[in-house]
Amino acid sequence: MAYTTAELIEILDREMRASCEGKRVLLSAEARLNADPVLALALGADKISNVYAYREFREQIHHYQREHNISGLIWRRCQFQGHPLRFPELHNQLIAIPEDLVTLRQAKGEVLAFWHLVSASLRLWLLGKTDQEINPGFVEELAREAEWAEVDVTMTEVYLGLCWGKPEERHCQWAFPESGCRRIVATPGVPGAIKV
Repeated sequence: MAYTTAELIEILDREMRASCEGKRVLLSAEARLNADPVLALALGADKISNVYAYREFREQIHHYQREHNISGLIWRRCQFQGHPLRFPELHNQLIAIPEDLVTLRQAKGEVLAFWHLVSASLRLWLLGKTDQEINPGFVEELAREAEWAEVDVTMTEVYLGLCWGKPEERHCQWAFPESGCRRIVATPGVPGAIKV
């Protein structure tokens, strides 16, 4: 019987702790040092060994996910101004299988309904190099282009992610334009200094 998503997350957590504690050694660390001298100076051989040992283990887990068709999604709960939401999100150490993208797309409407409910009386800002105030109509245009949506909340702000492409690459600048995520914040004033 194959491992579950929760079991894979637990395995990855244990392996990451072991790598951080120096309990994992990558035998090819010397080759990694020679391949990336800047990283070698910053981290040194021991740390590079730990980092790459974990990365290679995680790649094996990703292969296992694909081979056994194991979801990389977790179900998040959030609440803003008394309004709850439960929605799927890709775990940050796993990959999405094709069925995961279907699940993310199916949840888009519910995530957007939550966003509209809690952001109605707030100012909207498109986050970027310089934050730009926008109107609800522009958010709707961006939402139509997105494959799925995700949210984050703070005490006073709600963040909407309008995403497309590979879920595991949505926040990587190098993946743009094939994958990406436009971030919008609803806030009583101007966006806070801390970006979620």
